[in-house]
Amino acid sequence: MRNPPSKPWGVKTRAIHAGEHVDPVTRASSPNLVMSVTFAPEEVAGFSARNRGDYEGFLYARVSNPTVKQLEDKLAALEGAEACQCFASGMAASMGLIVGRLSMGDHLIISEANYVGTAELVRDSLPRLGLEVSPVDTSDPAAVAAAIRPNTKMLWIETPANPIMRLSDIAALSKLAREHGIRDVVVDSTFATPIATRPLELGADFVLHSLTKYIGGHGDALGGAVVGRKEDIAALNLESAVHYGGVLSPFNAWLILRGAATLPIRMKAHEETAMRVAQFLETHPRVKRVFYPGLPSHPQHELAKRQMANFSGMLTFTADDGPALARRMVEKLNVVHYAVSLGHHRSLVYWIPTDAIMRSSFRLEGEALARYRAYAGDGVFRFSVGLEDADDICADLDQVL
Repeated sequence: MRNPPSKPWGVKTRAIHAGEHVDPVTRASSPNLVMSVTFAPEEVAGFSARNRGDYEGFLYARVSNPTVKQLEDKLAALEGAEACQCFASGMAASMGLIVGRLSMGDHLIISEANYVGTAELVRDSLPRLGLEVSPVDTSDPAAVAAAIRPNTKMLWIETPANPIMRLSDIAALSKLAREHGIRDVVVDSTFATPIATRPLELGADFVLHSLTKYIGGHGDALGGAVVGRKEDIAALNLESAVHYGGVLSPFNAWLILRGAATLPIRMKAHEETAMRVAQFLETHPRVKRVFYPGLPSHPQHELAKRQMANFSGMLTFTADDGPALARRMVEKLNVVHYAVSLGHHRSLVYWIPTDAIMRSSFRLEGEALARYRAYAGDGVFRFSVGLEDADDICADLDQVL
């Protein structure tokens, strides 16, 4: 940057300009797409990534790439972080962070309800690697405190939690973790984005995003990211990117850069439309309950107001005869797509039966299952509200309800 600003940029300016620069050769204003796998260094540098020393240039795309680096710098700026490491998907980021930071015999505490890919990873794969896992209700600090062991090294929070929209108090849990010597507090902030919540400012050590969702925003590029301290991210680059190899494609990074530039204005529109849709659903006679952090009826609305500067576009609702309604959605929806994923410019809805997700992913019993059913009943419709006109979304829902 030729002339550093006299005061920090606002979030919309950071979303557009952070990490980017005018190309010194072509004077191109937009970020270049650099697809080269290898680079010609300006000095003799080490062959192994372990031996690169202080060389800051590019050598090989699994270590770093100019287009990916621009995205990483932008995401770090949006989160107020020192550094960022991008991955091929959100799950690659999750696996890279967990296995890159934990060793055999270490203990992980994680939300009992979260993204199913992560839920299945920690229940099925991590125990085979010698890692201990305790799924708990992270909305209850006392439950988290009770789960802490001498070998607890990581606390994993997802807020809002996928799919039931339950929140966790990042500041309170980060303080608790510090008091008990837990090294890493991780927040999966995919639903919230940096526009709603900046977990590092609330005491977290790492923030994880599925870039496939809101930050990319258009449903056409897989990606994941972890942001945190420079020293920790450098170690993660060697361990989880260079050695595990799940790095982000430069082309996908270029697509996600385009999406990230409009993230603040898209999130404002997502929130406004989601509030309209949530209010419509809350008054519909066929809808039983709606969970949206921006509604006063959300059981953690006060926490949402403290912790979220934007209530995002995600909501969950329960309705009469969920399976039949899901079939009508598949057959009759026009504006809303009956499809998985979230955070795209188009609205997406999907039926998640409680019994099915318990068998495949969460496997909760007793009080934990009762807590989940208090939100989900026999099943929830996870609704990612897009950028269409709110009246058109509501009319589309009304004709299937």
